[in-house]
Amino acid sequence: MPIRAVIFDMDGVIVDSEPVWNRSRVELAGAHGRSWSEELQRACMGRSTEEWAEIMRERVPLQMTAAEVMAEMRERMLSAYRAHLPVLPGAVEAVHRMAGAFAVAMASGSMTALIEHVLRATGLDHAISVVVLGDTIPRGKPAPDIYLEAARRLGVPPGDCVGVEDSSNGLRSLRAAGMRAVAVPSPGYPLSEEALALADLRLASLVDLSVEAVRQFP
Repeated sequence: MPIRAVIFDMDGVIVDSEPVWNRSRVELAGAHGRSWSEELQRACMGRSTEEWAEIMRERVPLQMTAAEVMAEMRERMLSAYRAHLPVLPGAVEAVHRMAGAFAVAMASGSMTALIEHVLRATGLDHAISVVVLGDTIPRGKPAPDIYLEAARRLGVPPGDCVGVEDSSNGLRSLRAAGMRAVAVPSPGYPLSEEALALADLRLASLVDLSVEAVRQFP
């Protein structure tokens, strides 16, 4: 069957958020006399809110509850986004391009408040028909749950969907869901060859995501 739906991740795909997340985590850890590493940052990429909050709480470690970690990170991220939203080149245009030919959804493990802010600020709240919020899905990526839920809400079988991801956890999630996968690595966070091998299509940016390329998936 031909592809009928395109599902976008948000962090690292629509917005260049990973440096903002990293900076916010460095600041939070530093405020508690702790340090933050790239290894920990990669461990958090693509995870659900509760999962990365537990990673921060346990592995930094922080003398905070997971709820306190989430609340402080939410405020730090919203403050950064209000000052400057780092929308990636071609991202908004790519979503509109896909929406003209396919059903379109967003499946993001980010916080609900951040997803809503990005959608409003970019105007994509009018282009994306289905948004699955990571805060509502118990198991985050690399589990397939969030993508399977997006397909269910779209009314499209998973095998007729393609997802757009920047992280290895996201690509594994798509594979586990039985979907095609487009890899668009987040700037500054290149994917390993092992992770890239999970993708059916590799792109340098969403500027290169075309309707024709999606229609060519078998």
